[in-house]
Amino acid sequence: MQSSMMEKLSFLYKPYVLAVLTIGYIAGELGHYLIGVTSKATAIELDYGDQACQQNHTDFLRHELPAQCAEFIIEHECHQQHINGTVYCEWNYNGLGLEYQLLAGPSFIAVFTVMGVVLGVAADRYNRVRMLFVCTLVFAVAILLQGTVKEYWHLILLRMVMAAGEAGCNPLATGIMSDIFPESKRALVMAIFNWGIYGGYGIAFPVGRYITKLDIGGLGWRVCYYGTGVLALIMAVLTGTTLREPERQSIGEDAAGKAKINLVKVLLQPRVLLLVLAASIRHSGGMTFAYNADLYYNIYFPDVDLGWWLFAVTIGIGSIGVVVGGIVSDKVVAKMGIRSRVACLAISQLLATPFAFGSVYFEPLWAMITLGISYFFAEMWFGIVFAVLVEIVPLQVRSTTIGVFLFVMNNIGGNLPILVDPLAKAIGYRGSVMFFYAGFYGISTVLFFITMFFMDGPKPEETAATIGHDPTSHANHVEMGHENNTFQPDDYLPSPHANGHTANGHRNIVSVRPSESSRL
Repeated sequence: MQSSMMEKLSFLYKPYVLAVLTIGYIAGELGHYLIGVTSKATAIELDYGDQACQQNHTDFLRHELPAQCAEFIIEHECHQQHINGTVYCEWNYNGLGLEYQLLAGPSFIAVFTVMGVVLGVAADRYNRVRMLFVCTLVFAVAILLQGTVKEYWHLILLRMVMAAGEAGCNPLATGIMSDIFPESKRALVMAIFNWGIYGGYGIAFPVGRYITKLDIGGLGWRVCYYGTGVLALIMAVLTGTTLREPERQSIGEDAAGKAKINLVKVLLQPRVLLLVLAASIRHSGGMTFAYNADLYYNIYFPDVDLGWWLFAVTIGIGSIGVVVGGIVSDKVVAKMGIRSRVACLAISQLLATPFAFGSVYFEPLWAMITLGISYFFAEMWFGIVFAVLVEIVPLQVRSTTIGVFLFVMNNIGGNLPILVDPLAKAIGYRGSVMFFYAGFYGISTVLFFITMFFMDGPKPEETAATIGHDPTSHANHVEMGHENNTFQPDDYLPSPHANGHTANGHRNIVSVRPSESSRL
């Protein structure tokens, strides 16, 4: 009876896996991005970063002030600003500066990118579920401990440990999901999972702002890290106890003596190089906004509480964009080939760019409206990029390639925002954010368009003669007309008893093993 019940509920396993992996990723990214929202409170307590003249917590609105606090660069002049004896400016840490940029970006990225490659290589050889459990446990503990720090360097060190654990999430989870879900749902599944980045980032706004203000138990910003760490610990336990390693055929191919894949040759394909360059520039634009959005709106609109607006735009509009991007990509690729996925990337970023400019140009109302429109189109990109990547590289080096791809993308995209600070001192904070955020969206659009022409277009259906099977058998025809069969994994081959279906109940995309000449 119990076995029968488990069989009936087995259809829930795949969405359950996706849910556990995604929520775990959200927890990790929430820990990653909390610093961008709590930085001012953290800096005041730990003494790091720049100090500046800022509007204090009086009841005056910006338009009521005779002079804006940000205009004063000398401390004693800042303290002299008042209305009828009520001082409305204060000289304090503002959460910005080189120390903040190092904390938010390079200290995390340096470890994240190196460990991403190491764990990506390991994922092609060892049990990915067990590795993901350990990785989730590591970053969960690191997030918890960030709530206990007493010095700036403690925070730097723990963010590096957190990065080491979180580095395994994407390559390990991507490999697991690629072996569980059919190709027809690949972009949507990847989009939902990678939305964890934006989910964590969006949730960071209300958590970092409002939980800090509640000052629960006198702990202030530290409670944010305690709560996030506990959630991550729960997901680590669920990962280790309820998920199982899916079967993958690459191990069997290697054991059978099949030709080894040349990883360097795979990575040096022009289409892979162009894809990683375009993704790196786009990622840099996104990271610039992620690390600076809360600080930017607090500086320019200190009397307007945009925390819930930023949460709603990121979670609500961003989520819709992620899902729409995955669905559109999966639908059009069936008819137009892998090139259509990259076309979706280019078009979505093109549409997002002018509205991204608007989000840092306009006053709060229109800034939020244009940000919402920008997010709808912009957030289509991440899941589609990895759907493209897993379709143009061989199964045997899939996780390794993802690790290397993330290494390059995060080193470029994650470290370039450190230049926001020196450029801000030259042209102003608004202009600097505008250049690295919206400007890089525009540059990535051009690069994605160029990349599109290096991808294969739609392929004609193979005839029965070329396949060499019964022409009346529907299972012997190509069901998806795009170029993924260049590196078709053997787990799509039918078993002798499957009657044209795989063991997990999904139709085989290509019913014959591609020739060795089709592989790199």
